[in-house]
Amino acid sequence: MKVAIVGASGAVGQEFMRVLDEQNFPVTELVLFGSQRSAGRIFTFRGKDHVVKLLQHNDDFKDIDVAFVSMGAGPAKEYAETITKYGCIMIDNSSAFRMDEDVPLVVPEVNGEDALDAPRNIIANPNCTTIIMVVALKPLDNISHIKNVQVATYQAASGAGLAAMDELALQHSEIATAKGETTVKHFQHQLAYNVIPHIDVFQDNDYTREEMKMVKETCKIMHSDIRVSATCVRVPVMRAHSEAVWIETERPISPEEARAALHLAPGVVVMDDPRSNTYPMPIHCTRQDPVYVGRIRRDTSSDNGLAFWVCGDQIKKGAALNAVQIAQYMLAHKK
Repeated sequence: MKVAIVGASGAVGQEFMRVLDEQNFPVTELVLFGSQRSAGRIFTFRGKDHVVKLLQHNDDFKDIDVAFVSMGAGPAKEYAETITKYGCIMIDNSSAFRMDEDVPLVVPEVNGEDALDAPRNIIANPNCTTIIMVVALKPLDNISHIKNVQVATYQAASGAGLAAMDELALQHSEIATAKGETTVKHFQHQLAYNVIPHIDVFQDNDYTREEMKMVKETCKIMHSDIRVSATCVRVPVMRAHSEAVWIETERPISPEEARAALHLAPGVVVMDDPRSNTYPMPIHCTRQDPVYVGRIRRDTSSDNGLAFWVCGDQIKKGAALNAVQIAQYMLAHKK
């Protein structure tokens, strides 16, 4: 396939190249696109140098089969027609199209078949926290319908991009060398040695947009009336998100039943042995493909409740890998 990466110099764009190679994706030709700032940069893929082209409104996508896009909602909307008008499939990592009725929102382990019906040639990649959570929810929902979810997320600096990761490292350096005030540009407050219960902008209901993404996207992906409440927190971890999840199902699910289902689920690794202090942590998940689940236990506040802990790499499964898996699903089911 002739493949494009749009936003090639960003954290997710760079991850796209690594994942395409790791997954042995059938790339016959790779074309990189970027903004004025990144055009002209050179990146190596499978031993060959590729120069980043300036993204423009022209016919550059005429012969491209699939474009992995990571450039923000505004540019995604602006360039969508340019990318898709000749039949190129645009797999978009931004929030631009996620809730559009005629754009499928896809996590292959949960609703891969939705990717086969994309009338606008656009498929949306969900929010990273949603992806990580629904991979774990799906096998449990298969046992008994999940009615309610409460989730608290612990989101790494990587969710705010490369510059934010650099800022966290800088803040630790500034504190260690007693330089006085720390540099704060990409977060609302100092993140080093701190947690910030605020990701994205606040909405009229006092939830943040990040939290409401989890509410709305989970329902769409799972084709469900599931009710979700989220609190999203930025933590001083460089990469990989964690989530504490509480669910209520129509009938009780025992921890043993949940572990058995999760063991068999695609894309899931169970790490759950409290007696040996075995449970998922970001250090286990960084640069790894699966979603890791542990701390599986009954919810003491609900007769039909279950609580568990989930970790996943935000840049990988939460972004680039999920998008590549969408393309793989489409190839495997191509008519």
